[in-house]
Amino acid sequence: MKKKTREQQAEETRKRIYQTALKLFETKGFNQVSVDEIVRKSKSSKGAFYGHFSSKYDIFIEKFKEIDSFYENFVRNLPSDLHFEEKVIALFDAQMTYLKNELGEDLMRSVYTSGLVKNEANFFANTDRSLYKILNQFVHEAVDHGELPTSIEIDKTSLFISRCMRGTLYDWLSFGDKFNLNEEAKSFISIFLKGLVNSNEVINNS
Repeated sequence: MKKKTREQQAEETRKRIYQTALKLFETKGFNQVSVDEIVRKSKSSKGAFYGHFSSKYDIFIEKFKEIDSFYENFVRNLPSDLHFEEKVIALFDAQMTYLKNELGEDLMRSVYTSGLVKNEANFFANTDRSLYKILNQFVHEAVDHGELPTSIEIDKTSLFISRCMRGTLYDWLSFGDKFNLNEEAKSFISIFLKGLVNSNEVINNS
């Protein structure tokens, strides 16, 4: 049997720590999980943990990189002839499906709880994330194509759209099974986008 290289062993350890931590966050809540517990449950060592992650917040950052990669790949495959509203609604729908299926309610609840605590992993406020850049691009293109007024504040509008995303996810966590995440997301963002587009029509017709 071929012996594993050090790189392979290190990658397997890193993966085990990562998956163990996410499972603990999901079942116990982010703030209730310590590095010691992650190390113990993953059958690794503190040295191994800190060799791969600077803190437990780092694991959330890693997960959000995966999520941002999903957004990037999704947008790359969007038809080029979609209007602004269609692109945003398509992204919303894909986002809600992905987060519901890949993270689930329990882990998303931990994500939100962690996001309320000031720490180095303030991923909700990190405008360098791909999600914010994608929304910024959508709004910028809508202004260039005359779908939105040139007077609109692009950065602020992008943040407002992301706020609609977070608000919808928060309600999903609050209302539970009665809340149809995808339908509610599309309904909410459609109302918001109509207001944006209508403001352009008012300007053009005045």
